Amino acid sequence: MALPDNNYLTTSEVAELLRLKERKVYDLASAGDIPCVRATGKLLFPRDLIEAWLARHTEFSDSLETLTPRPPICAGSHDPLLDWALREADCGIAVRFGGSLDGLRRMAKAEAMMAGTHLAGTEDGGGVRQWNEQHLRRMLPGQPVVMIEWAWRNQGLIVAPGNPLQLTGIKDLRAHRVIARQADAGAFVLLEKLVSQAGCKMSRLQVLPQPARTEADVAAAIAEARADAGIAIEAVARQYRLDFVPLLRERYDLIIWRRDYFEAPLQRLFAFCRSKAFQDRARALGGYDVAGNGAVHYNGP
Repeated sequence: MALPDNNYLTTSEVAELLRLKERKVYDLASAGDIPCVRATGKLLFPRDLIEAWLARHTEFSDSLETLTPRPPICAGSHDPLLDWALREADCGIAVRFGGSLDGLRRMAKAEAMMAGTHLAGTEDGGGVRQWNEQHLRRMLPGQPVVMIEWAWRNQGLIVAPGNPLQLTGIKDLRAHRVIARQADAGAFVLLEKLVSQAGCKMSRLQVLPQPARTEADVAAAIAEARADAGIAIEAVARQYRLDFVPLLRERYDLIIWRRDYFEAPLQRLFAFCRSKAFQDRARALGGYDVAGNGAVHYNGP
């Protein structure tokens, strides 16, 4: 069966492709064994992830990892400190930032050597308890990847200088214009989670129709008075001389193919992270805690 041209498949389309009953597809999705998205009360299956999932379940006597070389590209979510460090370390890794979920998809399709993510996980007492791992396990199940801590970052609302609307948190957004990120961005995933925790709904917010592709676009929308607030990290607010309303600390991790971690480009990057120049830059940008940089939080089979 040829997959439809649309980006998302329905349950019935996946069932037909796999020659399974729809009930079995629901069971696989509930157990987290097949990549899916829950939207407006229904299941949707990203076309590219289903293709990658099928490839991973191909029977082969050697590791599938050996079949597809990965280009020296860092995908996923943009981080100002990482972007700067990749250049300064002269490690030969290019960037293709498109959002945390997009980065994991590109990893699944062997289109990147690593991806940066800051995806909110399970909740504990009304707050976020885990970062990245449950999304990693869902989208790259059983893959030989490691999750390396890059930094803890201050995440919050970017607002106009002086915070003229006196915004203090998510509940205050209901009466004001919000600039949101694209659906693949970790900041959008976080915004949805925080809105839900605040007892509100995304449909009640005055979200601008055109999403911001980067945190810099969020800051620009605030600076140009096209929006009243948006989710971004403290470093971006400082860069654009905007005010910042802190909401939480988040962990930004690098998802890396385990074999590539030991190659020269990444070893050069992490060696640079031990330098005084790196520490100084983190302090200058603001809102970073890099004490745990390089810590391993997940090591796939």
